[in-house]
Amino acid sequence: MKPNFIQKETLLIENCLNGDRKSQKALYDLYAPKLFTICLRYTKNQMDAEDVLQEGFIKAFNNLHKFSGEGSFEGWLRRVFVNTAIEHLRRKKMQTVDCEVFENSFNDKEPSALDNLYNKDLLKITNTLSKGYQTVFNLYAIEGLSHQQIAAKLGISESTSKSQFSRAKAILRTVVKDRRTASNVEA
Repeated sequence: MKPNFIQKETLLIENCLNGDRKSQKALYDLYAPKLFTICLRYTKNQMDAEDVLQEGFIKAFNNLHKFSGEGSFEGWLRRVFVNTAIEHLRRKKMQTVDCEVFENSFNDKEPSALDNLYNKDLLKITNTLSKGYQTVFNLYAIEGLSHQQIAAKLGISESTSKSQFSRAKAILRTVVKDRRTASNVEA
C-alpha cells in the first residue's frame, strides 16, 4: 500500500476513535464496496447483505479500539465482516454446511477490471450453491480458514467441513463446465 494511503487510513482510524462522524463516514465510503461483496458472498441477496454490512460497521466502530495496528486494517475489517455474516446465518437458522475455502490470495493492489469481472462471475456461480455449501466454500476458498477453524466457527465436524467443500467444488465444476459448453454451442 502507498504510504500516503496508510497515513490517511491511520488518521481516519484515530479520528473515529475520538468519535468523529465525518471520519466514520469517510472510512465507511472507503471500505463499504469491498465489504459489501463479502456480505453478498454469504447472504445471497442484497437486502440481507445490506443488513450484514450495517451490522458489521457498527461492530467495527464499536471495537475499533481492539485493532492493534499489526497487519492491515482491511484484513481486520474483513474478519469482522465474515464473523458478522456467519452470526447472521446462525440467527437466520440456515442449514449447516461444510465447505473448505480456497487460500486467501487477497493483496493490497487495486483490483483490475478483469478482477472485478471474475469476482462478479464467482459470486454468481457460488450463489448456485446451497447456503451451507456456499458458507463453507467461502470460508475455506475465499477467506483462507482451515477445516478445523470452519468446524469450530460453524459448530460442525472437521470431516463434515471437508466433505461439504468437496461437494461444493464438484457442483461448481459442473456449473462451470455447463456454462463453457453452452457458450461454445452459442459461438
